Amino acid sequence: MSKNLTTRAEDYSKWYNELVVKADLAENSGVRGCMVIKPYGYAIWEKMQGELDRMFKETGHTNAYFPLFVPKSMFEAEEKNAEGFAKECAIVTHYRLTNDPDKKGKLIVDPEAKLEEELIVRPTSEAIIWSTYRGWVQSYRDLPLLINQWANVVRWEMRTRLFLRTAEFLWQEGHTAHATRLEAIEESEKMMHVYADFVENFMAIPVVKGLKTESERFAGADETYCIEALMQDGKALQAGTSHFLGQNFAKAFDVKFTSKEGKLEYVWGTSWGVSTRLMGALVMTHSDDNGLVLPPNLAPIQVVIVPIYKTDEQFDAISEEVNKLVTALRKLNISVKFDNRDTHKPGFKFAEWELKGVPVRLAIGPKDLENGTYEVARRDTLSKEVVNKEGIEVYLQDLLETIQKDLFIRAVNYRTQHTTEVNSFEEFKDVLENKGGFVAAHWDGTAETEEKIKDLTKATIRCIPLDRVEEAGKCVFTGLPSKGRVLFAKAY
Repeated sequence: MSKNLTTRAEDYSKWYNELVVKADLAENSGVRGCMVIKPYGYAIWEKMQGELDRMFKETGHTNAYFPLFVPKSMFEAEEKNAEGFAKECAIVTHYRLTNDPDKKGKLIVDPEAKLEEELIVRPTSEAIIWSTYRGWVQSYRDLPLLINQWANVVRWEMRTRLFLRTAEFLWQEGHTAHATRLEAIEESEKMMHVYADFVENFMAIPVVKGLKTESERFAGADETYCIEALMQDGKALQAGTSHFLGQNFAKAFDVKFTSKEGKLEYVWGTSWGVSTRLMGALVMTHSDDNGLVLPPNLAPIQVVIVPIYKTDEQFDAISEEVNKLVTALRKLNISVKFDNRDTHKPGFKFAEWELKGVPVRLAIGPKDLENGTYEVARRDTLSKEVVNKEGIEVYLQDLLETIQKDLFIRAVNYRTQHTTEVNSFEEFKDVLENKGGFVAAHWDGTAETEEKIKDLTKATIRCIPLDRVEEAGKCVFTGLPSKGRVLFAKAY
């Protein structure tokens, strides 16, 4: 199997696009700006979804589903939210097509089928959900409401890229309602930590937890918590956000409750979400010029076994041995595939599974069968060793755990090496252009300075780290006083 991948050093963007397609994760569809997630890519998303869903339920959330369409007047109810998403909205104006009288077999919009009120195809679901909550909440006994939905959304992006930015994408969105401000803030912070736990321990991607600046907040939020990751090309990627909505949506949709003291009050809200953009983060954090590198916790196939033989008798003998191992591995909840296709040679299979990022590959031939061994290859390091079949199940279990940890450590080391403190704007620009990564710099706290730096360098403030050290300093751009460093980076 010929990979013919552009290398990361040649063209990182081209490498990424080629890898997503050649590894069978996704492809562009017949609809402009939309993608088809192929079975192998969707299997990874299902593993993400399954783990996150478990984590949400463990923290008391339940799943529901809300409509795809939002009446325009309802969408406009929370002014900042509507303004923030207006340019990305797809709008339904008619409900029927009819035959074109001038062109046989063609359809046109029926002019008599105009909707009384236009419908927005949801770019996010706050409006439809909070309008529903108005009927669900009357008393403090109805709170908290802890709801999540798995859904698709549409944001009419003009410049699209598989997984990272598409007109339609898959995500989950949590929407919660609380009796007090403190409860809602605690919920927002809790979900940020849940996301960080998932991304670091399941995806093996280190993240920085922080707060967005006012200009970078979610439209309609009082505060946005985020987790930021660093990709191999030195660009940042927002991996998840959790928003403290205050009472903004409760007031917009008149969601009130009677408190224990008998007072009528507005509820406090949050919303939080991650999307199939995480698939892009996964590819760009770990993969190499040979293809995908998948952390074992996310790999649809954790171990692949390739037989090497010349005769049917050899194949039968190898298959008998391999089938025993497959059964033993599955009992340990290790996903394994015995690639016994007779339509492809071992070399093709090796290249295919390397491209698809399977963490561990086993090969077994007649000599291995005779010696009671397997050849074991690691995808992350491309190293090989011969391992005795006795106790190989435990060996593989330990190896998968080691690979998971090693990928995380490697990503942490990259981030550490590409996080640079600077104290002048010249140094700031030099690091951005020649090194990349996170730039830790003092900022005077004004939106004007933030915007000027963005215009001049294309770098944005990714977050104000939650663990930052409060230290007096001077803004890297204006020289005005600063309370501490923030993280800048060019970003996806």
